[in-house]
Amino acid sequence: MPKKITNKERITIKQVAEKAGVSTATVSRVINNSPLVTKKLKTRVGRLIEELGYYPNRSARHLRTNKICRIGVLFADISNPFFTSVLAGIESALQKAGYILLLGNSNENPQTELLHLNAFIEEGVSGIIFAPTTNSLSRYEKIFNLGTPLLTFDRIVDGLKVDTISINNSDAAYHATTHLIKLGHKDVAFIGGPQKISTAKLRQIGYQQAMQEAGNLPQRIIIGNFRQDGGYEAMQKLINLPNKPSAVVISNNLMTLGALQCIHEHGLLIPNDIAIVGFDDMPWFASLQPPLTVVAQPTYEMGTIAARMLIDRIQNPNNPIQRIILETQLIVRKSCGYQLGSLDSIEIDTPTRFI
Repeated sequence: MPKKITNKERITIKQVAEKAGVSTATVSRVINNSPLVTKKLKTRVGRLIEELGYYPNRSARHLRTNKICRIGVLFADISNPFFTSVLAGIESALQKAGYILLLGNSNENPQTELLHLNAFIEEGVSGIIFAPTTNSLSRYEKIFNLGTPLLTFDRIVDGLKVDTISINNSDAAYHATTHLIKLGHKDVAFIGGPQKISTAKLRQIGYQQAMQEAGNLPQRIIIGNFRQDGGYEAMQKLINLPNKPSAVVISNNLMTLGALQCIHEHGLLIPNDIAIVGFDDMPWFASLQPPLTVVAQPTYEMGTIAARMLIDRIQNPNNPIQRIILETQLIVRKSCGYQLGSLDSIEIDTPTRFI
């Protein structure tokens, strides 16, 4: 026997079906005025819907009318300014195209990520933009096979046949490392990220390539967690070495902040005691003392292009898969040891701005 429904409850389609003694599919057909339902049954169920005060939720209205088009956007770490800048680009492009954005944050947790991805699909989103937390093909293929268009940004999952947009990570780290070598540093260390993330893996490869090409220079690699505490701990390990490195490339912005904190707490001077090149150009990096040399990513552009790519995929599902790789810019400031006029000729074959 159907349970009694109180006025305080929000009525669901299942409760309507139980009261009417029919299936939820039949109630849905009544709501959609399907010709498969008899006039008598439509009248009976329709009256019950009105009496109970049931109204379809937004997801149901979207599926029925297609008037509300929503995109799920899932970030790996919403506290990271990199992702918030990408979000601004995504939101701008979606708004212009008439799409509503649903936002989730995996917090670099694969299980939380999976919950959000499933929730987006259950909400009936038109597509999903996300930064993967792992490089597990089987994990994401299950989501892909459900049929909702997917686009990965910043990070790539090997073998996953979806549209992607990222930067040339290995080249970016390669040029950052080469710049320090050309300034005279022979002992350049690298603070990397979790190797299950493609950006971390590729940036480490770029660093290693630069060190090898410079004459097999000794490599010092400390793996962090792409968080501020990870940068602090990694720099602590480097400083505690008997012969600390003269320069460090740090592979993301939050770890750069942690590393800077560690350096200052030890009373070391940048770049006299240790030179620094970080990733991502945050607004306050130019205001630091000394200003920070960074690999700048086109984050806002990445967001707008990602949104446009996904909309195109939704509208043209049979188009070939696209993979877009954006270039970075090395913004040279004083933290790397470069002083304007101190070197008349330094060859850098990547877009570079000296400040």
